[in-house]
Amino acid sequence: MADPILDIAGLKVAVDGKEILKGVDLRIPQGEVHALMGPNGSGKSTLAYALAGHPRYDVTGGTVTFNGEDLLDMDPDERARAGFFLAMQYPVEVPGVSVLNFLRTSMNATRGEEISPRDFMKAFKENSALLEFDSSFTDRYLNEGFSGGEKKRHEILQMAMLRPKFAVLDETDSGLDVDALKVVSKGVNALRGPDLGCLLITHYTRILRYIAPDVVHVMFEGRIARTGGPELADHLEENGYVEFGASEMASAPGA
Repeated sequence: MADPILDIAGLKVAVDGKEILKGVDLRIPQGEVHALMGPNGSGKSTLAYALAGHPRYDVTGGTVTFNGEDLLDMDPDERARAGFFLAMQYPVEVPGVSVLNFLRTSMNATRGEEISPRDFMKAFKENSALLEFDSSFTDRYLNEGFSGGEKKRHEILQMAMLRPKFAVLDETDSGLDVDALKVVSKGVNALRGPDLGCLLITHYTRILRYIAPDVVHVMFEGRIARTGGPELADHLEENGYVEFGASEMASAPGA
């Protein structure tokens, strides 16, 4: 196995004094897509927000090394500049900040230098076409009045513009119809390659029909309960999470 770009060892995280992650061990080499599955309440989103540096998530133990550096010692903006990206399950609305201003400001901040208007618009047009992101949204306030699918497309558009070293996609498939799911998946697949590591967090297997993972992990009760190849997702689709102590299915209703 290649050296991991993200190396998590014994990570423990508490929220409002309650321990949610109870010793997570996870190693993801650069260039690989790992899927993290598990029933509701298993700690998947807690891991995502703890890695991003959300102040509500208190790291009480363990280590996280990102690209050879101590991720936990960085402020959230430093993590972004180092190449760490989080696509949120519930993207927030930001009144007063347009899509274009947000993207350009984000690019300038993560690059450490100002991108020229010409280069920015070239990248924006190319990536908007990839994500089928309507140009009429450019002057609208960030996520304000966006549908669920539009918000998720914009999350992946951010990823395409920023070109991070590593991305955590937290339930990107949540609330998407099949058409939107295909578009979002197409965008993620277009960005796959040796310079991007990815942790794809999902409750259901349907997104894995479009984004084929290299490795699948199952989280249960705050720990990694099992790791396997893509066939593990097929096993979960057929059997759900019963063997881990949860009655939930891993296939979406009607999928």
